[in-house]
Amino acid sequence: MIRVFATSLETEGYRVFDAPSGQRALEEVRTRNPDVVLLDLGLPDVDGLSLVPLIRTHTTAPIIVVSAREQESDKVRALDAGANDYLTKPFSVPELLARVRVALRSRAHVGDSAATVVTFGDFTFDLEGRRLMRGDRPVHLSPTEFKLLATLARHADEVVTTNTLLKEAWGSAYRTRSGYVRVYMHSLRHKIEDTPTTPRYLVNESGLGYRLRTSSDDSAR
Repeated sequence: MIRVFATSLETEGYRVFDAPSGQRALEEVRTRNPDVVLLDLGLPDVDGLSLVPLIRTHTTAPIIVVSAREQESDKVRALDAGANDYLTKPFSVPELLARVRVALRSRAHVGDSAATVVTFGDFTFDLEGRRLMRGDRPVHLSPTEFKLLATLARHADEVVTTNTLLKEAWGSAYRTRSGYVRVYMHSLRHKIEDTPTTPRYLVNESGLGYRLRTSSDDSAR
């Protein structure tokens, strides 16, 4: 299966280096400085989840976890440890390629000196100026709404866990108050989405958190 995905990535023009073990994966990350890391949790020598923070100490490259584990607790642990996305097996090659494209766009955006301005649809969100515009019309945000949207914008097209949103908007003491996020996301959607019940930009990742979707790639949802 790894070879199938590697071949598909190579066909799209990517250069692929594979690692059969966790130790080898760390060596590859340290020496290759990859643009994206695809991490399978089913490794022969270590639990893949334990590798996420170790990989993150060596690179800022997006980490996409691929795993047969469907438990929400594993997904949350991976994302909180520093992973940027999580794909549950089985998944298709086109979906994997779409996630890789989104990850690369996100990294390029973060590396841009203008990364404090994030665009999605006809919206422009200026984090430094604390201003959200729809075309030439300002959209008023409360302080809490701004904190939530700013956190999502800094990780545009990536899953941001509910724990992270709570910590950034309210502080560590509120990490068990997930209902707060739901209430304010409901409010944000009514200010941003044309159809709040079927959001285009503020996408819920069931059991995990939310994603600010700036990509037009439907398969990356």
